[in-house]
Amino acid sequence: MLRLIISGCNGYMGRVVTDITSRDPDIEVVAGFDINAQKLSSFPVYSDPMEFGGNADVIVDFSHPSALDGLLRYATARSIAVVLCTTGYSDEHLEQIRAVSGKIPVFRSGNMSLGINLMMDLIRRACAVLGEQFDVEIVERHHRRKLDAPSGTALMLAEAAASALPYEAQYVYERESVRQPRGKTEIGISAVRGGTIVGEHEIIFAGLDEVIEIKHTAQSRDVFATGAVRAAKFMARMKKPGLYDMSDVLREV
Repeated sequence: MLRLIISGCNGYMGRVVTDITSRDPDIEVVAGFDINAQKLSSFPVYSDPMEFGGNADVIVDFSHPSALDGLLRYATARSIAVVLCTTGYSDEHLEQIRAVSGKIPVFRSGNMSLGINLMMDLIRRACAVLGEQFDVEIVERHHRRKLDAPSGTALMLAEAAASALPYEAQYVYERESVRQPRGKTEIGISAVRGGTIVGEHEIIFAGLDEVIEIKHTAQSRDVFATGAVRAAKFMARMKKPGLYDMSDVLREV
């Protein structure tokens, strides 16, 4: 039985994780962490992680970057593996995560969808084969309420492409102010905002007389919670400190 803590349990994604785990006989949610600890839940909820004195195997975090410090302090003190699903971390946060991964197992991904992470592998393979003969463009679409652009996932896809290209790629986010032909080393990244689109990411490889497109569509946010639970089960078996991501999980598929 995997003993799980859900950080950000009263947020939207935290509630989805709660729902998914409630139907899994191999998981017991032993506690939740949330700034709003007053909401009723089937498990105890704490605004301060240090208030929980029980035992747990893994923490799944869908909260906010501001909660990172307290969460990592607790996880380190209790030697509990952490699955970080929160986005929007600063460079200082990322350095803090790297430092803590030397003490406990830490999983972090900018997108918990298995499909997106498989897409990243496909992109790396495509770029290694196509090289500089094809231009690379990324288009991402999200609901009208999303604040950041481009999405963190679009940047993940761009980084996957850049890592396999035979040149140092330059990211271009808008072309209105650039009155010149497209550069050979560019990766264009475009953002669309509208309606209730959960998330669409498309990468275009445009070559001479042919175009290759790889696209992922998230039809509900459940895919992110499902990926997080899968990562939690993986991390429950990881006893060695280190920084893990979804590529480690995919290697077991």
